[in-house]
Amino acid sequence: MDLHERLPSAVDAKSLLGLSEGHHGRATRPLGTREIAGHLVKSYAIEAPGRTVTERDAETALRIAEDHLALGRLRGSLGLAVLIVHAGGDGDYVLVHTWIEGCMSDLAVFAGPVGQPESLRPGRAGLTPCVWEAAVLSYERDVYARRVLDGTGTVADRLAAWSADTVQGELR
Repeated sequence: MDLHERLPSAVDAKSLLGLSEGHHGRATRPLGTREIAGHLVKSYAIEAPGRTVTERDAETALRIAEDHLALGRLRGSLGLAVLIVHAGGDGDYVLVHTWIEGCMSDLAVFAGPVGQPESLRPGRAGLTPCVWEAAVLSYERDVYARRVLDGTGTVADRLAAWSADTVQGELR
């Protein structure tokens, strides 16, 4: 198929171009690593232009992560997780990404209206990370492979290296 002559029928060129025109960088910063529900959890904030992840937002996300991770062993959790608190343009999001058995991962997405962290609820079936959240998770996948799976030293040494290796700045 020559894409210069004809696009597949499901390709929405107008919507894709609209998204590309509105695509922008989002501030991303680490919020630290701590123990939650027996898991070592590395946390991040992602902020849309004009939005800020507040202390209240972060505290709510930690409570959500704690409740979610309490059943982690039943889902094969290995005890390491990444928490993303995203003050988005269209709502607020919390993602809890857990490394599980078999080199796999478990992902929970919670969504709610802007500025109402108490209204965050599990996202609809099929909801996956947006481009900015996926950028953090992609970075974290590489850190997990490099520092933990391919790392050297004791487990404590590997986890210290994993915990210290974070992404910060504008992500696109």
